[in-house]
Amino acid sequence: MIIQIINWIGQTSLNLCGSIGTFILFFVTTVRTLISTQLRITKLFEQMDRIGVNSLIITVITGTFAGAVLAVQSYKGFKQFGGEEFLGPVVALSMAREIGPVLTGLMVTARAGSSITAELGTMAITEQIDALRTLSINVFQYLIIPRVLAATIILPFLTLFSIIFGVLGGYLVSTKVLGLTTEQYTSGIKEMVEMYDIIGGLIKGSIFGLIMATVGCYKGYATAGGARGVGISTTQSVVLSSILIIIANYFLAIILFGPLS
Repeated sequence: MIIQIINWIGQTSLNLCGSIGTFILFFVTTVRTLISTQLRITKLFEQMDRIGVNSLIITVITGTFAGAVLAVQSYKGFKQFGGEEFLGPVVALSMAREIGPVLTGLMVTARAGSSITAELGTMAITEQIDALRTLSINVFQYLIIPRVLAATIILPFLTLFSIIFGVLGGYLVSTKVLGLTTEQYTSGIKEMVEMYDIIGGLIKGSIFGLIMATVGCYKGYATAGGARGVGISTTQSVVLSSILIIIANYFLAIILFGPLS
């Protein structure tokens, strides 16, 4: 029994190290190809439209209601000690630093990340990727880089929309439902929220986009096992991307804002 447990731990560790190594090599190849080959601008804008523009509505909706519910839940605590004027800054800082970037990253992962994996996975199992290699087409230049670069570029813009509409959602709830005045809500935002808070959130959004697209492309590119394999790769892509985004968010929060910021 003990030997079986030790064997399982050893095999799991080897598989994990092998997967991490393969992913790192995939990422290095992507970066090297980006530097050494010409960027396909048309493909880049096509993917920016598919990843970014098509995700705008869900980003706006989730951002608005995230800000609204944050205002509702925070109001009761602030009202107990007469701190209603802090409601605006709490909503704005939370949306800019944390909720906006993370929520955008997770929502785009669910919508666009899964689509990237499914698309590339289908191409892999139907041997379309092999056909591209036969035609002497650089697969990373043609398929991977436009998706990774597009997600990295477009996610900050989606994050910005999420922040703006989150603050707007908090404003509407605060003024129309909770009885605050416009001055009470906005005065604290002007005093406490700095441009760097927003910039930090946009940096997070860009890194989350890089994570989402890289994992999605890797899982799709490595798909095997027919239609069932596509489903497995898509599920793994969404789960792994979401986990990595949440983990990366912690370290980025420490690096960008610090524990005392």
